[in-house]
Amino acid sequence: MKHRAAALATLALLLTACNTIAPAPTETPLPLPATVTPSHTPLPSATPTPTETPTPVPTATDTPTVTPTYVDSLRAKVIVDGRLACRFGPGADYLYKFTFPGGVNIEVVGRMEHSNWVLVQAIGGNNRCWVNGGEDYLQFTGDRNSLPPRDPHTVLAWSYIYIRGLSGVNAVRSGNTVTVSWHGIQLNAGDDSEQTPYVVEAWVCQGGEYVFTAVGSWGTSAQIIDDGSCGMPGYARVAAAEKHGYTPFVDVPWP
Repeated sequence: MKHRAAALATLALLLTACNTIAPAPTETPLPLPATVTPSHTPLPSATPTPTETPTPVPTATDTPTVTPTYVDSLRAKVIVDGRLACRFGPGADYLYKFTFPGGVNIEVVGRMEHSNWVLVQAIGGNNRCWVNGGEDYLQFTGDRNSLPPRDPHTVLAWSYIYIRGLSGVNAVRSGNTVTVSWHGIQLNAGDDSEQTPYVVEAWVCQGGEYVFTAVGSWGTSAQIIDDGSCGMPGYARVAAAEKHGYTPFVDVPWP
């Protein structure tokens, strides 16, 4: 009995031991992996090829136009024996204005380009007109070409009655001669200037030079020499005169 009781006690102890559940071991969590910063080194971006700035090609510099310097006036002496006619335009066929006596000194204030004619006035005066400035007429105190060019109509008198230009203006060429023609004008009684009734102003080539010439006519045509020797185009215009002045000039269709 005694041995039996001991065996039972031992068995009871074993059963108690088996029914006691050992606590589950505490699981120590593994540390989170450290955040790894990628060690990726970015590839260098391609450096754009710089746009090549073209070197500007210097443009040809125009030769600066030299503005001529002119004098305000010159003195000149009338060297004709009699009197020197002074006219409304730069030519012998323009209407007469007055005269200067030989030996007198006058003031020259301009010139007609491509011509010997010059614009003058009495010294200290202001009544201007045109005279022939050739060496047989005037003796200058300076260079005539230093005077400023003037328009041929600077002092021209204009008709206030006949305000229309000539009609039927035409021109034909025969070799170096150009014949300019027009229809005549009918003047009222008392309006005749009793001077050259028509004048043609022409810029033409003669003997290798470009010249200005004023050709008067008592009829309805005039002949102009234009030999084309200077390579410049000819140009002309025509008007009629009456005692009060000139009609408007009409361009000539130059052949």
